Amino acid sequence: MAPDRPQQLRIPPGDGGAPRLLVLRALGLGDLLAAVPALRALRAAHPRHRLVLAAPGRLADAARATGAVDALLPTRAAGREVPRRLDWPGPPPDLAVDLHGNGPESRGVLQRLRPARLLAYASPGAPAPVGPAWRDDEHERDRWCRLLTWYGLAADPADLRIAPPDRPSPVPGALVVHPGADAPARRWPPERFAAVARALHRAGHRVVITAGAGEGPLARWVAARAGLSPEAVLGGAADVPFADLAALVAHARAVLVGDTGLAHLATALGTPSVVLFGPVAPRLWGPPHTARHRVLWHPDGDDRPRPGDAHGDRPDARLLRITVSEALAALDALPEPDRTPVRKEPAR
Repeated sequence: MAPDRPQQLRIPPGDGGAPRLLVLRALGLGDLLAAVPALRALRAAHPRHRLVLAAPGRLADAARATGAVDALLPTRAAGREVPRRLDWPGPPPDLAVDLHGNGPESRGVLQRLRPARLLAYASPGAPAPVGPAWRDDEHERDRWCRLLTWYGLAADPADLRIAPPDRPSPVPGALVVHPGADAPARRWPPERFAAVARALHRAGHRVVITAGAGEGPLARWVAARAGLSPEAVLGGAADVPFADLAALVAHARAVLVGDTGLAHLATALGTPSVVLFGPVAPRLWGPPHTARHRVLWHPDGDDRPRPGDAHGDRPDARLLRITVSEALAALDALPEPDRTPVRKEPAR
């Protein structure tokens, strides 16, 4: 699917006019993976429905990998804004679910499609709010499972694993270092990423520097400072295709990453990871509390869930407190990867 051109949703022959369930989650890769438990719960509760995810077209392969989504309805919106409209074909959805937010914008774009039923958090601006109350201090996986539970659907926040793709890794056993993030506030300084990568390389590890679209200069700078060849950089001019990225991460020794989408991919694939947090507390977006995933975070001594600006234009002070030696020690303490096969959902 083209990432930026809306495409008409078509029900393929043989669907038999199956009822349709529309889910709005028009955000990024990490957001999609954090919603996997909720998507699985919706799939289990509505096995005869055709589950359609409204999300950016670039996430089509990732949505397919969840095993819960039947089709993707491409959306267009700047950044993390709510799409102004959804190009929904045919009759109204039988069920619509707002997994995007709790404001009138996300709820409204679904209401305009006149679904037979809408599941959503109580919107503060609604004249007669329906749904559970929104909580700011709640992990993203728990938030959407609680929404569905309020409506009587069983949902397990721990049901977050996805199966690796059926392809080999481009660099089996690599230590993956991802220096990028959507906002400078969540980017650990590149010289520190380079210092970690250099130490790992000198210790004999195969190091790969990954980059999203537009992050090529950053990744190449880190690789050069670490003494790595340009071939050690994967991506940069464009996003790494999801299947290639998932294969790399699934068969990696470990991942060093900030609070961004690749951290959630490591969690979903069960790959050991060290995740660096700054302006947002890991209890909102962090990996599960297991030895497989280590979180580095140095708050100010208070208990605020969002002590900094996640979209700020400079690295957050809490992120800057994480040292190179600390990151290396955390990587060294990670267990070996768990290669236990994950059950694949049957194709629909």
